[in-house]
Amino acid sequence: MGEIEQRPTPGSRLGAPENSGISTLERGQKPPPTPSGKLMSIKIQMLDDTQEAFEVPQRAPGKVLLDAVCNHLNLVEGDYFGLEFPDHKKITVWLDLLKPIVKQIRRPKHVVVKFVVKFFPPDHTQLQEELTRYLFALQVKQDLAQGRLTCNDTSAALLISHIVQSEIGDFDEALDREHLAKNKYIPQQDTLEDKIVEFHHNHIGQTPAESDFQLLEIARRLEMYGIRLHPAKDREGTKINLAVANTGILVFQGFTKINAFNWAKVRKLSFKRKRFLIKLRPDANSSYQDTLEFLMASRDFCKSFWKICVEHHAFFRLFEEPKPKPKPVLFSRGSSFRFSGRTQKQVLDYVKEGGHKKVQFERKHSKIHSVRSLAMQPAELNSEVPKQSPQSASLVSGEGAESPGGQSCPPGKEPKVSTHEPGPHPSPALKKSPAGNKRADGAVKAPPEEEEEVVKDRTQQSKPQAPQPSTGSLTGSPHLSELSVNSQGGAAPAHVTLSPNLSPDTKQSSPLVSPLLNEQACPRTDDEDEGRKKRFPADKAYFIAKEVSTTERTYLKDLEVITSWFQSTVSKEDSMPETLKSLIFPNFEPLHKFHTNFLKEIEQRLALWEGRSNAHIRGDHQRIGDVMLKNVQGMKHLAAHLWKHSEALEALENGIKGSRRLESLCRDFELQKVCYLPLNTFLLRPLHRLMHYKQVLERLCKHHPPSHTDFRDCRAALAEITEMVAQLHGTMIKMENFQKLHELKKDLIGIDNLVIPGREFIRLGSLSKLSGKGLQQRMFFLFNDVLLYTSRGLTASNQFKVHGQLPLYGMTIEESEDEWGVPHCLTLRGPRQSIVVAASSRSEMEKWVEDIQMAIDLAEKSSSPAPELLAGSPPDNKSPDEATTGDQESEDDLSASRTSLERQAPHRGNTMVHVCWHRNTSVSMVDFSLAVENQLSGNLLRKFKNSNGWQKLWVVFTNFCLFFYKSHQDNHPLASLPLLGYSLTIPSEAENIHKDYVFKLHFKSHVYFFRAESEYTFERWMEVIRSATSSASRAHVLSHKESHVY
Repeated sequence: MGEIEQRPTPGSRLGAPENSGISTLERGQKPPPTPSGKLMSIKIQMLDDTQEAFEVPQRAPGKVLLDAVCNHLNLVEGDYFGLEFPDHKKITVWLDLLKPIVKQIRRPKHVVVKFVVKFFPPDHTQLQEELTRYLFALQVKQDLAQGRLTCNDTSAALLISHIVQSEIGDFDEALDREHLAKNKYIPQQDTLEDKIVEFHHNHIGQTPAESDFQLLEIARRLEMYGIRLHPAKDREGTKINLAVANTGILVFQGFTKINAFNWAKVRKLSFKRKRFLIKLRPDANSSYQDTLEFLMASRDFCKSFWKICVEHHAFFRLFEEPKPKPKPVLFSRGSSFRFSGRTQKQVLDYVKEGGHKKVQFERKHSKIHSVRSLAMQPAELNSEVPKQSPQSASLVSGEGAESPGGQSCPPGKEPKVSTHEPGPHPSPALKKSPAGNKRADGAVKAPPEEEEEVVKDRTQQSKPQAPQPSTGSLTGSPHLSELSVNSQGGAAPAHVTLSPNLSPDTKQSSPLVSPLLNEQACPRTDDEDEGRKKRFPADKAYFIAKEVSTTERTYLKDLEVITSWFQSTVSKEDSMPETLKSLIFPNFEPLHKFHTNFLKEIEQRLALWEGRSNAHIRGDHQRIGDVMLKNVQGMKHLAAHLWKHSEALEALENGIKGSRRLESLCRDFELQKVCYLPLNTFLLRPLHRLMHYKQVLERLCKHHPPSHTDFRDCRAALAEITEMVAQLHGTMIKMENFQKLHELKKDLIGIDNLVIPGREFIRLGSLSKLSGKGLQQRMFFLFNDVLLYTSRGLTASNQFKVHGQLPLYGMTIEESEDEWGVPHCLTLRGPRQSIVVAASSRSEMEKWVEDIQMAIDLAEKSSSPAPELLAGSPPDNKSPDEATTGDQESEDDLSASRTSLERQAPHRGNTMVHVCWHRNTSVSMVDFSLAVENQLSGNLLRKFKNSNGWQKLWVVFTNFCLFFYKSHQDNHPLASLPLLGYSLTIPSEAENIHKDYVFKLHFKSHVYFFRAESEYTFERWMEVIRSATSSASRAHVLSHKESHVY
């Protein structure tokens, strides 16, 4: 038998194009249309025990029937469910979604097909819809009654108490006992009745949705949750049971689990007649044989179990639908069965993006919910406030499109539904729920995979920290896998405590919504406040001066990260050498003192300029050039300290490299909320600030005519600051590259010598690499001597593992869309290996071509044709068409070398590398250099797409992110919004934003409006944000050094 192969058929309900298994490399082909013809009626038994009849074309594939059931229920997350039925040999099997129904169900009039849960996720919080959780709760109830879900008496009583709460409401002992007498939830229920009643008394006030949530929370911890046993024998003939779960294949003796084979350990699954074979990956520490063999009752039983294993592996392990291998020309060997449908990740991504609308539904067995539903419908139909799901990846999830009702049936042949059971029929009504509430303690859930707004917080460390004020740590998502909660690290803890009095949808607010950014959490600036606004001077020079003030506030806070917070942390532990302390802190403290006084002078001048004293009558204070000139001249006396900053940065990184204790101290400090950027970035802030002064003075000189009283001072200050920048220019370029290499080093595992003299970073980003398994997302890192490609590791630190490297010397690059049939495709040919990659868009491909070609030219001109390869990363010498089973195995092997793993820590949560990975984009060193120049701070009013009022926030733009604060006095940001991939536009008339100076940021379904106070500030915010949302061109760059022109 061959290895597991799956054929993709995206669910049309989720808005994807239909695909019946055609390879992505066979362009221009379309899947065959669903056959029309005679209809046949099929009875479906739902999870609430009702029966529905569906009429579908006889030759339609099974997917048509499953889609019809899901659409009838208005079920968005239907991919967790399946249809099972007894075949002609009385073996219960799953309906194959690709095969014609008529070939599977021989006598449809005499068969009842059951709609049941097929895939049980490890964490019920991954189920976004209340309807989905309700159906899962019904499945648990059914499994209890049938004896499949075995547990002790206490667990059984607790489960039943939640079921009773959802069905009859709050505790009433007489009503409880009457209800339990009429309904048998478990065979030995009579002996548990007192316990059930006792537990039910504790659930007062709990809604049916909350009861479902708590029911699943208890059930998922039981060993038999979601388990379907398949009788078998081992090689010795001992009777056992096999089962498959989200983690892998399980072995039971009776109802006791005796063994488990994780998917990561399984190399191949196959069956031969009635023997089921598991081939394991080689493991020196394991006592198991290479291949395990189990004997089942018959070939049909064996094949049925093998199919279930194939589907579970694909659904839970793959990021996207697997690509099929081409059909053999002459002979086919083995089963043609393939997984059909979306993977769990694709379903989560779709629901997260908000591409659907919530619907109302009726709980058949609940005596309280139907009354509430009917009473609430009119209000909810008119509601305009979208609901934030527990895994929403934005500040506030926007409205999505209608729930897709795509059928596989041809026009005029839509499946018809009739109800067999009398009584209320589930007739869903459109529903929009209120936005999720913030948590009482102000903490915020940690994010899952895709993050539009990343809450900037830190996990608490076990060791004592510096005695600065703390606002508590975040509570982590149990299924945190993609993005950590903070901009520089800190995977959130994997435990969550849920209050029984909070509903599942409000227990934690959206994982990326901070208390500040929740609509109810901040005072609004509404229209009635317009008249109370102070009137600013109309002169553009005033707003330029105000920008100096606002950015100076942020700069002082950044200096305090070193002079106050970091110094306090270092003083508590004896892990930093005195020589290093004397190099860092004495060179920052004079700067902090100087700029504190500078800020006071600027704010005093602005107060006079605004007319807050009588001095404005003389007009002597409506300028800023004299203050700038005085302080720029004062800065020249601090030049000695500025020259020391590059030395301090190098010394700190060398100290970290040589001392585990210092490395641990710095890593722990980066987990603190106040350190919202990489620590070494703060060491370069004084050099960056000189650039900002130069830009401001350039704008002032351009604004003032030569006859203006402020022009001479502005020009003199510009000459002084330009001289300082020119002196430090070479150091700045070198240090930015040095800092970036060390930052990237923390994101990569499996390498030890990334930072070497002469190596320069050029670009990083996400590309798809073509391998034997099809196109797979990889993270690429381009330097001036080598190109690395990596995959995201399944480690606590969310690092990227290096899979291969291509030296640039002797490399050629060519477009190869026609050869491979993949859009935006490139072939990189090196002396020893070649790879094929595809970009997400034409513009992305052009950026990569431009930079790679430039890097190749630089490598050809260099004097070292054989660059130093990165240690611990043997190159992958396989071309795309030579990929073997071994290559496929390596895709699951995401562990790093032992030396690298020893240094792992949860410190890289949401770096620029992760943002590029999730947004499927790239960023270059030119972009980073421009980002250094384009920093901005100030107050903005923010509005969500569906909200009415505006919220006033202090916003800092740096490092391609917007960081949000309550006020400029806050020590740390409460949330951040990475802007890579976002679009920046002006609101349209249809959006009814009748205000001046408003710009709009949107990415997929996430939309935010921001409002500035003046035309100048509006244009400045547009300018700097545009630099983050659209990458710079490198057409004029001849060398990497010339790209850093300030």
